[in-house]
Amino acid sequence: MRRVRIELAIGLALCALFLLISLAPALFAGPSDAVSVARRLEAPSAEFWFGTDETGRDVYARVIHGAGTTLGIVGVAIGLAGLIGGGLGVLAGFAGRWADLALSRMADALLAFPPIILGVILASTLGSGAGNLVLALAIIYVPVFYRVARAAALMESNRAYVEAARALGYGEAAILLRHVLRNVAPVVALQCVILFPLALQIQAALGFLGLGVPPPTPDWGASLQESRNYLTAAPWLALFPGAALLLAAVAASLLGRALQARHT
Repeated sequence: MRRVRIELAIGLALCALFLLISLAPALFAGPSDAVSVARRLEAPSAEFWFGTDETGRDVYARVIHGAGTTLGIVGVAIGLAGLIGGGLGVLAGFAGRWADLALSRMADALLAFPPIILGVILASTLGSGAGNLVLALAIIYVPVFYRVARAAALMESNRAYVEAARALGYGEAAILLRHVLRNVAPVVALQCVILFPLALQIQAALGFLGLGVPPPTPDWGASLQESRNYLTAAPWLALFPGAALLLAAVAASLLGRALQARHT
């Protein structure tokens, strides 16, 4: 239990820090698009903590401002997937019959694709841009949320309080909204935290493949893609965006594991 409390404290602290950086990057760094060709590919120093890139931009500022882009896209996508997939899963688990059968087959069809392959297909089809990337990530994880919410709704629909509500004359819609949905929502919210680091990896991979947000918008995955030609001459171009991705994934993982342990 002590380990769970430590993981929860560290996860909350790191997630709060990343949230603050994402919402107010100007508190931590200057502009991310200031170009100085004369200062290109400078190593980390007291002036440029993370060095400069191939056009002389401050890598530290790019990493800080990229947090809002990268984490914002993943956060909105996971929230949208949880809302759609969770809602459909609750409906299928509670209503059953044809709704359950039809929705489950569609979810199975999407789950048949590995997430990264499905992401590449969707991002290539929809095109680059933050909005399309959000939509692609949301589609990837809708069936996962659907399965989780459906299982939870099936469990809740067989509990005694549902039968008692029916005996008291409550309609099916009232039972679904006032009782079942309220008990399934925490499960879906927990799944959002658990899936966040996985979605972060997919988002970064798509950015690395050139399917993310277009330049010059700062983004951690795109920064890794831009650094691929300078891995020997300027390794800091890949080191610091990669470290930011790793730290954000670890923060979400710690928080998710701790919340899951407390929930169970």
